[in-house]
Amino acid sequence: MSFLEEIQRRRTFGIISHPDAGKTTLTEKLLLFGGAIQEAGAVKNNKIKKGATSDFMEIERQRGISVATSVLAFIYRDKKINILDTPGHKDFAEDTFRTLTAVDSVIVVIDVAKGVEAQTEKLVEVCRMRKIPIIVFINKLDREGKDAFDLLDEVEQKLGLTVTPMSFPIGMGYDFKGIYNLYEKKINLFSNDQKTTVAEGIEFTDIESPELDEIVGEDSANTLREELEMVEGVYPAFSQEEYLSGDLQPVFFGSALNNFGVKELLDCFVDIAPTPQPKMCDTRLIDSKEDKLTGFVFKIHANMDPKHRDRLAFIKIVSGTFKRNQPYLHVRNNKKVKFSSPNTFFAEKKEIVDISYPGDIVGLHDTGNFKIGDTLTEGEKINFKGIPSFSPEHFRYVNNADPLKAKQLYKGLDQLMDEGVAQLFTLELNGRKVIGTVGALQYEVIQYRLEHEYGAKCTYENLPMHKVCWVEPSENNEEFKEFKRVKQRYLAKDKRGQLVFLADSAFTIQMTQDKYPSVKLHFTSEFE
Repeated sequence: MSFLEEIQRRRTFGIISHPDAGKTTLTEKLLLFGGAIQEAGAVKNNKIKKGATSDFMEIERQRGISVATSVLAFIYRDKKINILDTPGHKDFAEDTFRTLTAVDSVIVVIDVAKGVEAQTEKLVEVCRMRKIPIIVFINKLDREGKDAFDLLDEVEQKLGLTVTPMSFPIGMGYDFKGIYNLYEKKINLFSNDQKTTVAEGIEFTDIESPELDEIVGEDSANTLREELEMVEGVYPAFSQEEYLSGDLQPVFFGSALNNFGVKELLDCFVDIAPTPQPKMCDTRLIDSKEDKLTGFVFKIHANMDPKHRDRLAFIKIVSGTFKRNQPYLHVRNNKKVKFSSPNTFFAEKKEIVDISYPGDIVGLHDTGNFKIGDTLTEGEKINFKGIPSFSPEHFRYVNNADPLKAKQLYKGLDQLMDEGVAQLFTLELNGRKVIGTVGALQYEVIQYRLEHEYGAKCTYENLPMHKVCWVEPSENNEEFKEFKRVKQRYLAKDKRGQLVFLADSAFTIQMTQDKYPSVKLHFTSEFE
């Protein structure tokens, strides 16, 4: 295949939702249709001890949540599909925001009973800001839930989307008969016994045909006809152009656990979803069809294999081809590097790959050279934008609980912070280490991983702070010197050595800005 055909074959997307709406289950079912796994392990079912394919960390298995972003790929109808399954838990939102920089489109999963939840609103807002094309999947139709039209209204109002249903449920909960697929004009009947396998649909060219009454019953058939008439009257017709520009969002209904409505979603997705898109860097827009390699690190995962202490840096390829054993420029370090065993993730297997194309995600073994946001090129000095560190909301001092293991503790902290699990600040005054996180659950994850992966124990001490502000440096400015002298106790350095100011309340930030107007404070680390 030619380079351009390879690009056309690729679809890279993320799945986002509130915890428990069924993201990981949907990911599994997509892999099942892609033939990448033979049976889907029921995510919450204890009888199957395997756990979901995409959750590999012990803490995830214990709690039934995903806390790391996993990368999975499979081939479906000759298209290569890369899925980034993101953590739904709000304490890991930052990881999800970063993942959204690496996808070309997203599928948002919504629970039929709970409707649109807080975490979904936040994430969709980020997608809307970046104009990422969105498909909505309303899940768990085999349970009692909200009326389909009410749900569509809620999605429009709370998420600010313009929706067009591509499939429509026949009944719900106990009366759930199946789904009418508007995109392909066929009916899929629901039976309870197809959880781990794949079922066929019945085609209907004419919704008025009496055959429909026989199949789903007269009442259901009449209701469906009325509802479809309303759908056509109320919602705009699907336009691929509007979907790709982020102005129209197709909606599918189904039940991922019962494997229902997932194939319709996947078939339509493969037809309409965008191929790898151009991406903005600090100097220009980079087109995916350019022949020189560019790519960026959006995630680092340490110790994927506990026996080997390895770190993988996940790189999204934006343009050109990534070849094994070829030297590329690591822009931040200004060094040439080459990789003898770049990995791709095919379902649950890691494979070494010789060549990768735009849209692909490659895992590179890393000995500590990479940070999140780093760029690889064939020599051009560019940096991709949009991978910020956000100001944390929780702060704790880290204390070493085992004096003999100080080295392991600092090494562990260093590597975990490179992964972007949390942020580390070192106080200027006494060198004490402070960990800042977006959510409290991360402290448990850090403590757990330090002990199990690095053999180091730590304890925490609360630090009542409101936010950190990154301070823009200014030379020879008397006001700046005064600020540094007065606020000495609250100044720290982040991991990159940038100066930060720890503020204990919004009021303090306001006062500081009034008193030292020339000192510029920022809430994300990415400022020019």
